[in-house]
Amino acid sequence: MAKLLAPDMIFPIIAYGDSVLRKVGEEITKDYPNLTQLIADMFDTMERSKGVGLAAPQINKAIRLFIIDSQKMYDEGDKETGLREVFINPTIIEETGKIWAYEEGCLSIPGIREDVYRHEKVKLEYYDQNFKKHTKEFSGMTARVIQHEYDHIEGKLFVDHLKPLRRSLLKGKLEKISKGIVSVDYKMKFPK
Repeated sequence: MAKLLAPDMIFPIIAYGDSVLRKVGEEITKDYPNLTQLIADMFDTMERSKGVGLAAPQINKAIRLFIIDSQKMYDEGDKETGLREVFINPTIIEETGKIWAYEEGCLSIPGIREDVYRHEKVKLEYYDQNFKKHTKEFSGMTARVIQHEYDHIEGKLFVDHLKPLRRSLLKGKLEKISKGIVSVDYKMKFPK
């Protein structure tokens, strides 16, 4: 008999200022409670929020799990097509290639977009949703999305990559987000 999944659940996105976003995620095992449903719900949450990646800390779970769908970042005819993937207990082995800037945003920090410098390529060791181990290198926009989401499970945010002066100029906007003074079209949970 097929295992029935519970109805889709859309998680609220945890907003900037919540301490869970600053925790280093804990590794999980294949016996993690309701892992298949959690992954399905994370994809639903990411899609409803119009994101291209979502890390477990952004839904209030300090574990080493993130998902991406970088297919949306590529146009028809591009040589790369993007990737829809689950990353469990990932470890970055190396970051290589040219360092380049791209304007990043984050579901946990709505309304703020800033240039972030990241390596062109990233090599990771990780488990997929079936707990099959992989060692792969990713490049371009897919590598960028992976690096952004990997930061989340390390307790880092994209604004941490900004120069101190730029961060200080954003301080007021970041405080407003943490107080819930922001307009978004998806569910959020605010710390203050």
